[in-house]
Amino acid sequence: MIVAGCDIGSLTGKALIMKENKILSYSIVPSTIKPEKTSQNAMDSALEKAGLKSKDIGFIVGTGYGRMKVPFANLNVSELSCHGKGAYWLLPSIRTVIDVGGQDCKVIRIDDEGRILDFAMNDKCAAGTGRFLEVMAEALEVNLDKLGELSSKSKNPAVITSQCSVFAETEVISLIAQGVEVIDIIAGIHEGIASRIVSLVHKVGLKEDITLTGGVAKNTGVIEAIKKKLGIEVKKLPIDPQVVGALGAALIAGEKYGSEK
Repeated sequence: MIVAGCDIGSLTGKALIMKENKILSYSIVPSTIKPEKTSQNAMDSALEKAGLKSKDIGFIVGTGYGRMKVPFANLNVSELSCHGKGAYWLLPSIRTVIDVGGQDCKVIRIDDEGRILDFAMNDKCAAGTGRFLEVMAEALEVNLDKLGELSSKSKNPAVITSQCSVFAETEVISLIAQGVEVIDIIAGIHEGIASRIVSLVHKVGLKEDITLTGGVAKNTGVIEAIKKKLGIEVKKLPIDPQVVGALGAALIAGEKYGSEK
């Protein structure tokens, strides 16, 4: 039984292929202006890595904001369910999942079976998301992948007061002009993001263990800031956190395929 999940986000498309509950391959590709094209690119890449053809896949579940535009999906499922299921499968002790994507942030509470109990999300503003970090990195002329490493060197994080990504960029430019160290500005940006995420965590009620999924979960600066504000450890998943949604979709695909058979 070979199944797959395809997670189409605003910045990246992810596909993951499983056989008998084991991961065969996965891919992460940049999003195009057409979700259909993004999903095909992601799936083609994952198939190539697994040495498979599209006809070999028995069932595919689409998820993410572009899930309705995955032309080859047999079923479309909310990313909330997929991230919860994927994180729980990887670490069964997880009860709170923070998913920080390109354009939104979600906090998901799950039960002892990995099912959703409650959730809160910020989808009205890009502040605290992957796109927000991209804009800040561009303003600071720093490689996005280096933000976490650089912020760890800060001893005096700057205070970023704006909750809006547009105004925050202006604020960052002003801080640069004032001669504030770049590492302190980056640390301040991470502190601001963590504050917004933690406020969502408190809305659903924190229950350990907790983990992060999505592309921003690769940013150690954000993780450290969240740990400090919550006062607890954030569990690291044993797989690229960006493909957890696709993993959850593949797990659901396995369940649906098995029930249909």
